[in-house]
Amino acid sequence: MGRAGIMRHFMSMTFTIQDIRFHVLPMQTRFPFRYGIASLVRLPHLFVTVEMVVDGRPVSGLASEGLAPKWFTKYPETSCEQDVAEMLAVIQNAARIAENAAQQPVGYFQWWRDLYDEQSRWAGLREQPPLLANLGVSLMERAVLDGLCKAAATPLHRLLKSEALGIDLGAVRVELAGISLAQVLPEQPLQRIAVRHTVGLGDPLRAEDSPGLNDGLPDTLADSIRAYDLRYFKIKVCGQAEIDLPRLRQITEVLTTTCRHGFKATLDGNEQFTDLAAFREFYDALRADSTLAPLLENLLLIEQPLHRDHALKDDVASAIAGWSDGPGMIIDESDGSVADLPRALDLGYSGTSHKSCKGIVKGLANAALLKVRAPQMKRPPILSGEDLANVGPVSALQDLAIMSALGIPHVERNGHHYFRGLSMYSPEFQAEALRCHPGYYRRHELGFPTLDVQAGSVDLTSVNAAPFGCAIPIDVAQFTPLKTWIMNGGMGELG
Repeated sequence: MGRAGIMRHFMSMTFTIQDIRFHVLPMQTRFPFRYGIASLVRLPHLFVTVEMVVDGRPVSGLASEGLAPKWFTKYPETSCEQDVAEMLAVIQNAARIAENAAQQPVGYFQWWRDLYDEQSRWAGLREQPPLLANLGVSLMERAVLDGLCKAAATPLHRLLKSEALGIDLGAVRVELAGISLAQVLPEQPLQRIAVRHTVGLGDPLRAEDSPGLNDGLPDTLADSIRAYDLRYFKIKVCGQAEIDLPRLRQITEVLTTTCRHGFKATLDGNEQFTDLAAFREFYDALRADSTLAPLLENLLLIEQPLHRDHALKDDVASAIAGWSDGPGMIIDESDGSVADLPRALDLGYSGTSHKSCKGIVKGLANAALLKVRAPQMKRPPILSGEDLANVGPVSALQDLAIMSALGIPHVERNGHHYFRGLSMYSPEFQAEALRCHPGYYRRHELGFPTLDVQAGSVDLTSVNAAPFGCAIPIDVAQFTPLKTWIMNGGMGELG
């Protein structure tokens, strides 16, 4: 079929949804992942299967997500079980809306608008925060997009640039009227992306800190740098100078003595500050410490220092404007709805993070907005790539496919660090992952697939060639149906 024929085929793409199913694979971390107020040791990895009919042909779309508590909502008083139950409620509600919105043939963008608007109304009535509500929207987006890419036998970046999905950026945000995805996205997806290694609040740094896992993978920061030749890092802080400063000194020493090719870093405030004055005082304490100079000289950005309840308030504008020599700051947890990034840019923030769990269409609109606003911004716009303990393979590969299409050169990847490769899957599944994604995965000496990080980056050749990142044929029947998992007490294993 010639290019014109392909385009005509794409432009006719409509679909219906016949059924949506959920399955669970419980996962356990290699060692605790401390972020913000949480310390993750286990979580359910949720698979979403959408049975679709695309232009008269049946196809299955798939998406997945690890349901990490204390990120979508940060309520100290709730249990992990309550947090996951809340996540499942918004996901199941989004599934109900998604299925109802596609009873008759519909195009992707119109379906997404109906889904996003109705989920937002539902969440508003129940006082659910947009960040949590849009987890449900995002999973439905990704599963349907996977099905459309499979039906078109076309990689994600090509389908996006073809305009077959009918995404009208001007309908998402008025100031984007007349801007097409082809104008926003790079001509070609990235062939490699640098791994930005997470340094959690409790991560072991040097040999003397090692928990002695002996599971075949590096378990300290220094060993990870040597094993993967890492050059990019995401460092989490708790917001208490008496705790953060000694630890940051240790981290800086490890980075400066172990990174053979130098390093760049980002600092994640994880909403630990209630106002910018408090964060500025904290940052000034960092700058006053000469041992931290190598870290601050190589700092790329500060991620979400202010709690989401304060981050987008009016007084932030004057505080940012009055801090002319401060670091570039972006929002992350505050980026819950399509209205949030415009608000943040108006206040003086430099940008936002892309996380697939926050939404695909919203992420594309964010990239477009930063491109449009760039000439009038005081600082270069920032669209970073962040992670949520994403082991995958479906969620991680789909996430990298969109990161690659957006042209984000370094992305937080922590799933391979906090989890033991794909060892939690069956031997047959592991073999398929290695077969379908050579160069991205490698067979570890102990037999399981693990991320193949070379010179600090991963090869995306197989990711960019797959319909939506993941080429592995997956039968979800090998996992536990959600209802069965709940009835068998799966929720009780989270605490």
